[in-house]
Amino acid sequence: MNQPAQRQADAPHLFSYYPYWAECFGTAPFLPMSRAEMEQLGWDSCDVILVTGDAYVDHPSFGMAVLGRLLEKQGFRVGIIAQPDWNNPEEFMKLGKPNLYFGVTAGNMDSLINKYTADLKVRSDDAYTPNGEPGKRPDRAVIVYSQKCREVYKDVPIVIGGIEASLRRIAQYDYWSNQLRRSVIIDSGADILLYGNAERALVELTHALAAGKTLDELKDLRGTTIVRDATPEGWTEIDSTRIDWPGRLDEIPNPYEMKDTASMSCSTNNDAGEADDVMPVKIIPLPLQRKIDHDESKTVIRLPSFEKVRNDSALYAHASRILHQESNPYNARPLIQKHGTKEVWVNPPPIPLETDEMDSVFGLFYQRVPHPSYGDAKIPAYDMIRFSVNIMRGCFGGCTFCSITEHEGRIIQNRSQESILNEIEDIRDKVPGFTGTISDLGGPTANMYFLRCKSDTILRSCRRLSCVFPGICKNLETSHKHTTELYRAARKIPGIKRIAIASGLRYDLAVQDPEYVRELVTHHVGGLLKIAPEHTEENVLSKMMKPGMGTYDNFKRMFDKFSKEAGKEQYLVPYFIAAHPGSENKDMMNLALWLKRQKMRVDQVQTFYPSPMSLATAMYHSERDPLHRMSYKSDKIYIPRDLNQRRVQKAFLRYHDAKNWPLLREELKAMGRTDLIGSGPNALVPAEETAMLKNSKRPGFKPAGKPGSKPVAARKPQSPGAKRPKR
Repeated sequence: MNQPAQRQADAPHLFSYYPYWAECFGTAPFLPMSRAEMEQLGWDSCDVILVTGDAYVDHPSFGMAVLGRLLEKQGFRVGIIAQPDWNNPEEFMKLGKPNLYFGVTAGNMDSLINKYTADLKVRSDDAYTPNGEPGKRPDRAVIVYSQKCREVYKDVPIVIGGIEASLRRIAQYDYWSNQLRRSVIIDSGADILLYGNAERALVELTHALAAGKTLDELKDLRGTTIVRDATPEGWTEIDSTRIDWPGRLDEIPNPYEMKDTASMSCSTNNDAGEADDVMPVKIIPLPLQRKIDHDESKTVIRLPSFEKVRNDSALYAHASRILHQESNPYNARPLIQKHGTKEVWVNPPPIPLETDEMDSVFGLFYQRVPHPSYGDAKIPAYDMIRFSVNIMRGCFGGCTFCSITEHEGRIIQNRSQESILNEIEDIRDKVPGFTGTISDLGGPTANMYFLRCKSDTILRSCRRLSCVFPGICKNLETSHKHTTELYRAARKIPGIKRIAIASGLRYDLAVQDPEYVRELVTHHVGGLLKIAPEHTEENVLSKMMKPGMGTYDNFKRMFDKFSKEAGKEQYLVPYFIAAHPGSENKDMMNLALWLKRQKMRVDQVQTFYPSPMSLATAMYHSERDPLHRMSYKSDKIYIPRDLNQRRVQKAFLRYHDAKNWPLLREELKAMGRTDLIGSGPNALVPAEETAMLKNSKRPGFKPAGKPGSKPVAARKPQSPGAKRPKR
């Protein structure tokens, strides 16, 4: 995307400034999980010990394996403590004291989302644990693991990262306790937090510590969050701690200027002739940031403090808005948020990896199987992805309910076709149980591979939250030629019988390239294709930053046409969300009516889950829309917060389920829509349950006979481990 010279100016090449470790073993052994394994490698200690809430699977889809192999390739000795018993301090001492630091993560999933459903019920299994056994990681695992590491080795630095830490880098709303919590770097007592794709920061930090530097000397690493005592001298603060400023705002006094305010007017002019650079910090109110000269390279945005956002939900929504606007790594400024007497300082996001760097990361020495200590135990998450290939990172869709963008960024990071094809061959040759089918060739989305901004200049200045909402940006490259060529090349590999596409498809992008849709439908859809309209009503879709249903209709026509041309009977599997901020019961009723008209009976639906740091979570907590400029006078949005409200909305999605009929009858009567109760063709639920119990076919329901419209009830069941697509 960038010219090499400019890229080097932005960030050093990840795999160019340190020599590779001379691999001694032909094929890399597993990273050690015990003293015995360390002794086999001839190690008396580890340089870095990674503590994770997941089982250790040596596969590029597992974060600890990626980071461990990356550091190993840089010449460091890395050990892994996987799913330790947090009640036993000795578990954190079994590999000894690390020479450099502990690296702590909750794992591939947030520990609370991993454990609790959207209705706050405890899940019965954990997909990242041998045999799916639950209870193998604590709630808020990053905090617990960090505190235990500190307990056993008080002087060892603690580096936290992964999605749980990444999405809690500033004060955040915590759905599970229904309150605002402090930045996780404060609660965990860690020394530094690495957020997002952390390869660059991790390599630079590790080499710096190995060279004898201290963490106090590493305050400006991209993609990191640290704790400071105060803003450094010579910096300018953009004051974004307020929402409503005075009507006229020309010049506001600098609170750091020590002047006799009794004998002078309100002014920022330095009448004594003192140079600006001797002042500790220059303060500029947010509305004046473009009117007052300041050095952008030494400018930080001050967010409302933790104490302020905890007591004022509107300020929380405002802080969320600012954080998301400062997410482009090429123009983002540092953020600072006071927590008591400490300042949480968030450095700008990491520069995205270039294609050769992505290739290097995915080309490390992975065994591609779980650690042998697990024996024959099945790890469900591994079984789900062992035959899949990740071709890219990031998502520029910006869906407000999704955390992918907040974690991986909006700029797509792509692997080369050669790297991907090599991995397919590795799976074919090395992975036990492979029968010729690649289960997925995708990533956060199926079809953003090599899609990017047409102009590097525009990319570097853009602050849009989405490249595809409210419409597709005119500067976005929408040709899917790279993906189409990849599909064709992958199918030609000897021993590969089928390449399936299981990642969620952005159909609003797909319709821009009919040739891609033809290729996809003809060769890579095994009867069912997952897509995610999420809703049908504009009122809700606008809060999600999702396209309207007209785009869905266009894609469905294209899908049906190419399926017919290929001589295949294939169906779309749509996913929808209930109880999203802004969604009223009438919106869900209209969605149910749309489903009925489409003759769909959807089974895989979800209730909105307020995950940390997402814009939709800010809506949920504040009842305000941070997609627009904030004001205390702004209209509040409807939030289906009550458990019964959430159940009603989910029931509308499954209007065909007899268990939901009593609840829906009651709600339809309250809405004055008794016309939707009965046996007519427009009825959503029958008037009496007994009528349905005698006849499995609901009155008024007639399956369509043409391809693409078959009722979802007739679809083949998916495996228990199947996930909804990422968007």
